[in-house]
Amino acid sequence: MLHEILLSLSGQPSPLFDSKKGEDAITQDAFPLLSPPEKALLASIAHLSRLHTQLREYTSEISSTNPSVICRSVSTAIVGIHLSEFQKKILEVESAILAEDSGYVGGYGIVPLSTIVGEFAPWTRRMEWLWGVIRFIQTERKTNERPHGSTGAALIDHLRTEALTGYLDIKEMALQLATAAETAWMKQLSMWLLYGNLPMYGRDDFFIQDATGPENDEVKFRIDAHLLPKFVTAQTAGSILFIGKSLNHIRAKRKTSIAGTSTAPVTLYRDHIEQLAGVRSPISPSKLTSVIDCIRLSLSQSTLSKLLPLPRILEILTLLHNFLLLGRGEFAVALVAHADSRIEESRHRSLAAIRSSGKFDGLSIREGDVNAALVQTWAELSSLQKEEDPADEELELARELLCLSISGRKNARPMTPAQVPNPISDISRVSFEDLLFPTPTHLSAQIRAPLDLFISSSDIAIYSKIHSYLLAIRRAHIRLGDLWKRTPLRRNHPTPWGPPRSNSKFGQAKLQARRDRDNARLRRMRPIWATGSACLFMLSEIGSFFQGDVVNESWHHLRQWIEGHSSSTSSAPGSRPSTASSSKPHENSNLAPSDGMPVKDSTDSGRTGQQTMGRHDPEALTVAHRRHLSSLVHSLFLTELPFTNTLRGLLTNIDRFVALVIRLETIQRKMDLETDEGVEDALVDYAQEEREVWEELRATHTDVETALKNLVGSLRNIDDSRSGEGRGPADLATNTGHMWPGSRQDETMSSGFSHYMPHKTAGVDRLLMKLDFGSLRSGFGPEATGGLASM
Repeated sequence: MLHEILLSLSGQPSPLFDSKKGEDAITQDAFPLLSPPEKALLASIAHLSRLHTQLREYTSEISSTNPSVICRSVSTAIVGIHLSEFQKKILEVESAILAEDSGYVGGYGIVPLSTIVGEFAPWTRRMEWLWGVIRFIQTERKTNERPHGSTGAALIDHLRTEALTGYLDIKEMALQLATAAETAWMKQLSMWLLYGNLPMYGRDDFFIQDATGPENDEVKFRIDAHLLPKFVTAQTAGSILFIGKSLNHIRAKRKTSIAGTSTAPVTLYRDHIEQLAGVRSPISPSKLTSVIDCIRLSLSQSTLSKLLPLPRILEILTLLHNFLLLGRGEFAVALVAHADSRIEESRHRSLAAIRSSGKFDGLSIREGDVNAALVQTWAELSSLQKEEDPADEELELARELLCLSISGRKNARPMTPAQVPNPISDISRVSFEDLLFPTPTHLSAQIRAPLDLFISSSDIAIYSKIHSYLLAIRRAHIRLGDLWKRTPLRRNHPTPWGPPRSNSKFGQAKLQARRDRDNARLRRMRPIWATGSACLFMLSEIGSFFQGDVVNESWHHLRQWIEGHSSSTSSAPGSRPSTASSSKPHENSNLAPSDGMPVKDSTDSGRTGQQTMGRHDPEALTVAHRRHLSSLVHSLFLTELPFTNTLRGLLTNIDRFVALVIRLETIQRKMDLETDEGVEDALVDYAQEEREVWEELRATHTDVETALKNLVGSLRNIDDSRSGEGRGPADLATNTGHMWPGSRQDETMSSGFSHYMPHKTAGVDRLLMKLDFGSLRSGFGPEATGGLASM
């Protein structure tokens, strides 16, 4: 029976155990003389034999069919290391029995069954653990997403967790399998870090995935968080993606033979291989991060410093700030003016269509109207340049890259997708895109290679949302301010007719009647002007706070960090948006050179050199830019749904308020022509229209007042909520690093880097103090406008 036991332990079929009756079943017919204690001892042997057989069967299947290289490596390690050791143990026991070793063979050549069972007892726990690993690999076999079982990243995390046990043999086995898994993962990672290529085998199990669409020729990559091992931090994953994308872009440029693109020397790859070889299992997150940072910096010094020079990055950031964030005030004014003129032309077309067909299909804005408004805006900005002024290269670049289009339509060129779940989900769903035109439109920028390594499509989408948000406030402010240019609405002093009619009683009575009529209109308009003045003050202060204290201050802070200047050496920017003539000299005066990397043998201190190198590293600049965007989103209250909802309602009511006031002026002018000059229109009853407009104006006036109070209330709620949490808008922005890949949560994670911290903008309390002080000076309140009900 001993040879049957040893054969069954080796995985061979044996008549001693019945495979059809379960794990512990013993064949009764072949061995009827077995006692119950012997059957109990053989049951453990049967269990071990069955585990060995199943492990052989399933590891063979995994090693031949599983698409994950990591799972195949672990399966092969189980067979090559642990099952081989078990087989050696069987041979050692068999050799000892044949040699009649006293440790196994007793008197009269009897081999106790308990001795054999005790010799293999420790392997029962080991085999059960190995079977658990195999079942973990084969889990979720029936799902559509993972038909072949677990992912390699999940298996690595499972083995690292299983190593934390009290059994030394299980810990050693888990570390051996984790070493095999991490070695296979490092081989995949090396292909990406050294050559920018996805692994040839098992690429579906690698956390870098090809995101190229079927209609796009450009290669794009993304990070799949489900395929990322836990020991890889978000910052490290973002750096890995950046390195591979850069190498892939360099290889693509080398194929197209574009001049001016340098390639990394061969010695650089040797250094990278040595650094990757120094990462030993179990992989330490800090060690891996340090190696990735070194590779990224060496690549930046050799290649990316020419592929993404600092002046080129500053150029695109300045363009985005000046046009999408309204840094150039004349751009917003011209765009609003030409958009309003296009809307007026579209309204005339609709009226002509009504007269011809008798049907009204609504105010339609076509793509041509939107494009024409932007083209006319560029033409007006160009006309502002004097002949003796140098060419505005920024304006020409903006004309080439910026595109105003109707929302929902595809851009001419899609950009690099975001690396992680879209951070736009944190922004309020309230849209401001349909305030410039009745049809939702958005201003976007086409980011061309290689700048798409620095700016992703999600960044441009956030810029577009901020642009619509700020432009809606600026547009309402401009339209309200234009009401004060309509002099007949504010003051009217009719002159006498002149002699001889002015000397007659009829002429004097007529002049007095006109003056009484104008005085009555002015008295009725006083509450309207009070409300308009309050709205103008509110929009002015909010716009000044957003544009000056938030956007401009944050931009200057980011620029100073990029250029390496301290905040004490530069003058504080103004709170008003700058123009082209005032902003260009300041922006172009301190541009850093493209090869601003420190020299190793320089006399400067190593710490200063490392900080400068960290600033000028393109991936570090990408992290800083995304932190800057995150800070803007929170400081502009775009994540506050009550505030954005109230502001949107206020802007809509202001549009209606302005339209009604202009309509009222038109009606009153025609009524005066009819009364004074006898110019009559038999088809229109202007008196009735005036009464209807006044009714609508009363209702709109009430809505605007309510919206103003609600807006101040929502600002107070923001102030209470953020101060209650013990942090202001800037602190909120610095704690949102999880929104972005590559955000460094720990500032001491990797020494030698100058980490960017967003600018601490003014708090909500500063804006509230300005609004409270303005309301006290103007006396605007419920009691100041109570006379409107008597109109």
